[in-house]
Amino acid sequence: MSHPLFDLSGRVAMVSGGASGMGRQMALGFAEAGADIVLADLNLAGAEVTAGEVESLGRRAVPVECNVSDIEQVRALYSTIDAEFGRIDVVGNVAGEGHMGRPEEMPVEKLQEVLQNLVVGRFTSCQEAGRRMLKQGRGSIINFGSIGGWNSLGRGHTPYGMAMGAGIQMTRELSTEWASRGVRVNAILPAQVWNEGLRKRVAATPELEDTFLGGIPMARLGNPEEIKGPAIFLASDASSFVTGAILPMDGGNIALNAGGTYPGSPRAYA
Repeated sequence: MSHPLFDLSGRVAMVSGGASGMGRQMALGFAEAGADIVLADLNLAGAEVTAGEVESLGRRAVPVECNVSDIEQVRALYSTIDAEFGRIDVVGNVAGEGHMGRPEEMPVEKLQEVLQNLVVGRFTSCQEAGRRMLKQGRGSIINFGSIGGWNSLGRGHTPYGMAMGAGIQMTRELSTEWASRGVRVNAILPAQVWNEGLRKRVAATPELEDTFLGGIPMARLGNPEEIKGPAIFLASDASSFVTGAILPMDGGNIALNAGGTYPGSPRAYA
């Protein structure tokens, strides 16, 4: 029997990026805990598939086509939430594209695109959700981050890391502004988690997997469904006194010194 503190029955959650990967798994986790779900994604067909899975769990699901970098589309998404449910209790800001490029070569316009995707668009979602949650007197916003916003990954991640760092600070700022009025804002920072794109990258550059594993003391990459536990915790009353938290979901990556190794590490030596 599950603990009632984790029960999301009667709540409405919006998850962006709900068509695949960790967005899909977060949405399914919320539904398994009892929430109705709004699924926002550029891939409407994929969001509709996830919606079918949510409905098979006995929960209501509304898929919405949305480009989260487009401010007006994000605002329209929340108007749809108003029309369909009249409230929003949980938001998972997962979607957002990043570009890579060497800082000395990258067009500044590419940096602007990344900041629009991962900072401006995400702030708009937080703002729209926050306005509604403040009127309700309660709500939980979960921003999706990355270990690449905590410290540097190198390898051309400059625009991505800058945007993710901004997302971390945005989470802290909003949590401070809204905590006394009942709205909590937290962030989850995954390390490398298997998805279709990552599998293609590793297939093209097999040594990349050992590079990742060298920094993860659990000696494996993450799986998308592992987002469910942290997300349900932060969405639910189990975390009622938790706000402004920057929660690594990284197999120990941030804890490991850059020059350190762990037993079995591919970069360990006698």
